[in-house]
Amino acid sequence: MRRAIVVVVLLGIGLCTQAALADVRVSSVYGSNMVLQRGVPIRVAGKADPGEQVLVTLGDDSRPAITNGNGDWSVLLSKRDAGGPLTMTIQGKNTLTFDNVLIGEVWACSGQSNMQFPVNAVVNVDQEKAAANYPNIRLLTVPTVTAQEPQFTFNGQWTVCSPDTVGGFTAVGYFFGRDLHKELGIPIGLINTSWGGTPAESWTSRAVLEADPKLRYMVTNWDKIIADYPAAIKQYNEVTLPEWQKKVEEAKAKGEQPPQQPGTPAGPGNPWQPASLFNAMIAPLTPCRIAGAIWYQGESNAGRAYEYRTLFPAMIECWRDAFDEGDFPFLFVQLANFMARQDAPGESAWAELREAQLRTLKLDDTGMAVIIDIGDAADIHPRNKQDVGKRLALWALARTYHKHIPYFGPECDDADRAGNKMVLHFDHADGGLVAKGDVLHGFAIAGRDRKLVWALAKIVGNDRIEVWNPGVPHPVAVRYGWADNPDCTLYNGAGLAATPFRTDDWPGTTWPKE
Repeated sequence: MRRAIVVVVLLGIGLCTQAALADVRVSSVYGSNMVLQRGVPIRVAGKADPGEQVLVTLGDDSRPAITNGNGDWSVLLSKRDAGGPLTMTIQGKNTLTFDNVLIGEVWACSGQSNMQFPVNAVVNVDQEKAAANYPNIRLLTVPTVTAQEPQFTFNGQWTVCSPDTVGGFTAVGYFFGRDLHKELGIPIGLINTSWGGTPAESWTSRAVLEADPKLRYMVTNWDKIIADYPAAIKQYNEVTLPEWQKKVEEAKAKGEQPPQQPGTPAGPGNPWQPASLFNAMIAPLTPCRIAGAIWYQGESNAGRAYEYRTLFPAMIECWRDAFDEGDFPFLFVQLANFMARQDAPGESAWAELREAQLRTLKLDDTGMAVIIDIGDAADIHPRNKQDVGKRLALWALARTYHKHIPYFGPECDDADRAGNKMVLHFDHADGGLVAKGDVLHGFAIAGRDRKLVWALAKIVGNDRIEVWNPGVPHPVAVRYGWADNPDCTLYNGAGLAATPFRTDDWPGTTWPKE
């Protein structure tokens, strides 16, 4: 009798599994309350049984598909102008129905903790939440999970913005989207796929990392870590932990502070594993169309800033290939000022990371928000996320949506020597260069001996600055804002801060050793 019951249960499980496999499925990037990208054919893709007929309907537009041998299907619906709400149905052996669908602009919001940082933690949070009555702004949050292979979907749903829901929104993403919504007057969809403390290689596909000789070592090193993990965790559980527990008991007996528990060995599921976040948190998004991406990350790669010159552009191109819609806009935030202020000019890994970010602007359709003036020396998570979102939005409004507005602070595009001075020429001097507080700070100068000293600086005309130090009669190089937490006072007439820069290319602290 018991055997019969077991057989019936197993048969029931098998039937349930077959039924589940038969269901037409889509990634959670599609769902009720979602925003779909305007102005381009709307791509919908999913899975069902091989050979199954699928019909996708959005409003009055219907398109059929037949799944391939792997059970994959996709359709392209007609492009639409901004608007809604609409209903989408996807019919196969079952029917999926998604209500309250809007057409507008969809932006992916990614990076580490400063993108993950919620509205609940910003300055003036009560006022911001009370004013957040924007039902046409929607957010989809991707859970923080890892994967060894690219995934099809994730556990998430779209949320309508309101005073009750906005507290959990990504703050940078929300303030960016709010500015776009106010200016463009159309629905905005935000996809928050971010994870604090993660490096850029985790967000890059394995294939891209393996294809670059400078980056391949990341995959190789982690392959060894994963292979060694069973032995490492066994050693940890059987030797390291018991030894630690013994020391804790000894310390307690002596009335001393017990030692901290040793960290567990790195292994499967670690968010620092290359490609692990691309697989779990980017790949499932790629069926949908997006307007572009905003990115706030770099802190976890600052110790390898020189390498970021290669890694960051590779990651951007990786995403563009994965979404398969060309060079979509990719806007990022330059690292804010942080940590103690230096008494004398010198080297800085954070400055080198900012330089790597600045160099990434050479890629087509990229943009950078400079926030060197709104960080917090004592907190790596500055609470003023309103201005971060605003400065990202200026790039999008000017470059993606073709508004005639200033969008970037002064950027040095040329440097000449004139006697005992260096003369710097600036682009993006909209309204003329301005010294906040009427005094220019943050400049350093050096001669051929490469010894940097603080410099005097003076604005000449609308777009030039003279820099000098009486003790450096033959200057060859100038740096501005070259520190973890520099004192920077250069702006343009539009109130946008100048990006830190240097005119030399002397090897820094994170450069490869010769």
